[in-house]
Amino acid sequence: MNITRRAFTAALSLTGFAALSGLSPWRFLDAALAQSQVAADVAKPQSLPDMALGPKDAAITIVEYASMTCPHCAAFAEQVFPKLKTAYIDTGKIRYVFREFPLDIKAAAASMLARCIAKDDPVKYFAAIDTLFKQQDNWFAKTTEGLGLIGKQAGMSEKDVDACLKDQAMLDKIAADQKFANEKLKVNSTPTFFLNGEMIKGETSFEEFDKRIKALLKT
Repeated sequence: MNITRRAFTAALSLTGFAALSGLSPWRFLDAALAQSQVAADVAKPQSLPDMALGPKDAAITIVEYASMTCPHCAAFAEQVFPKLKTAYIDTGKIRYVFREFPLDIKAAAASMLARCIAKDDPVKYFAAIDTLFKQQDNWFAKTTEGLGLIGKQAGMSEKDVDACLKDQAMLDKIAADQKFANEKLKVNSTPTFFLNGEMIKGETSFEEFDKRIKALLKT
């Protein structure tokens, strides 16, 4: 496991505080090292390549795990993400990674379609998931028809959409990544975020992200 200088310094300061407080410093050191390991695990894409916006060397990385059928994820995509994009992604201050965590087969199908539309282009991918979230109610009710229409609007033929939704290899990779997130990172609901490795569960306001990001940018 690689320990960053910041994590090591934080661990030392915590152990010093613990000693002054009469607490076991090793508990704080273990917590700091565990947090560093989580950050390292979150940072590595698994079966599928990451879809991300923002510079790779940004000081802050936010990783979102979301399900395309999750109404809270859709609300976040509509109300919070655009503000984050304008304030921090477009200005190069953060890198934003979106990872699939489908809660049902319909969500998995939508995630597969977004991947097929994008063809490894992050800008197209984020545009696709934005459309899928905005039209969530429509395609959830009539999944095959609804996803087919979204695929057609993105330039895919009916044959292309059908082949995409039957791509077992891609489905297996999505399932493998979901399993890793659940078992290794303890993701069990959506949306779940990791801000430089720190887990934030549930729909979170722009104001909360703004406060946390500004605090990290000052360190």
